[in-house]
Amino acid sequence: MRPKAEGVTTVIQVARTAKVVKGGKRFGFRALVVVGDGNGKVGVSIGKANQVQFAVSKAEFHAKRHTIQFPIVNDTIPHEVIGKFGSASVWMKPAAPGTGVIAGAGVRLVLEAAGIKNILAKSLGSTNACNLAYATMNALEQLKSKEAVLAQRGKTVAAAAPAAAPEVAAEEKTQAAA
Repeated sequence: MRPKAEGVTTVIQVARTAKVVKGGKRFGFRALVVVGDGNGKVGVSIGKANQVQFAVSKAEFHAKRHTIQFPIVNDTIPHEVIGKFGSASVWMKPAAPGTGVIAGAGVRLVLEAAGIKNILAKSLGSTNACNLAYATMNALEQLKSKEAVLAQRGKTVAAAAPAAAPEVAAEEKTQAAA
């Protein structure tokens, strides 16, 4: 991890790839990188090159250009969500303060870079690191704040229920008992 003005860059995975050619094998590298500002903005990308540092810098550049913004409520997500990418699925649920980030390796790095401090997550299906990272991004894209949902439905913040209702129910119970 290296802190920068734009946020934190973390390398999730580096894999060596090989291409068989007439003279032998040509090796290359694939880097999976997450970039986040720690305040609800995060991006994930893959970079490929013949050297590790070039693969990481390509992935970092692409991840910065393709960041998403999502709502954070009390250091957790606003509601339960399932993200899918390929055969990988990630289930995420808001957690109480003090719970921490309970998630697998790839999912944990994406959530921590995004600034989420309390969450429960479970990977379902494939355990491929790339697909899990992208499934996490898919889940984060689906998140909506309470205000955004109410605005979409054309409503305002819900008014408090009338206080007389419990008293009426109590009077009905006493009349039924008599």
